[in-house]
Amino acid sequence: MPAPVQKYLQMAEFRDDIVIMHDGTLRAVLMCSSVNFALKGEDEQNALISSYMQFLNSLDHPLQIVIQSRKLDIEGYIRRLKEAEKLQQNELLRNQIAGYIDYIGQLIEMNEIMTKKFFVVVPFHPAGSKKQRSFFTRVQETLFPVEIIKVRKEVFSKYKEELMLRVNNIRSNLQSMGIDSVALDTQGLIELYYNCYNPTTSQNQKIKDLTQFNLER
Repeated sequence: MPAPVQKYLQMAEFRDDIVIMHDGTLRAVLMCSSVNFALKGEDEQNALISSYMQFLNSLDHPLQIVIQSRKLDIEGYIRRLKEAEKLQQNELLRNQIAGYIDYIGQLIEMNEIMTKKFFVVVPFHPAGSKKQRSFFTRVQETLFPVEIIKVRKEVFSKYKEELMLRVNNIRSNLQSMGIDSVALDTQGLIELYYNCYNPTTSQNQKIKDLTQFNLER
């Protein structure tokens, strides 16, 4: 039997809005708004640069900034328009909605309209924790990192708490630069990684809602 695809992925599990990697490290992902730097005045640009420098200098751990470009997906928008068309009693308005749907569809077909999303990936490595642990505990976590997290829920809770301290600090720093951010939940994380690893398939085959899966093992 061929090896499962999961064997070649770096992610081991999605749990409680956190990504657990095969090496036992954790990841939280923030989806961020953008700032149009070019439209800012010179003083505002200098203030943003200064805030960004202070943000980088305040970090005592690695950080990953990801910019994702994808073809604009308006399937949900079109579906809502079609539902509104069916419910519309006024024939004139119903015809206008139908014409607008056709226009949007042709516009998307003729032009490659792209959308950009911005993410900040916040890592946490248990070995980087400042709390003292016994030699046996450190060896055990090194040899069986994912198993330790899966079996001992209190360990995962402790690691998650330390990770969320980093997340809250980063969100505060981003807010000072006028960048809003939100931490992706488990459903959002699954969709993000699914779309990243399946850029073509994800356009036609959408992932189901998390509640439709049996995640207990």
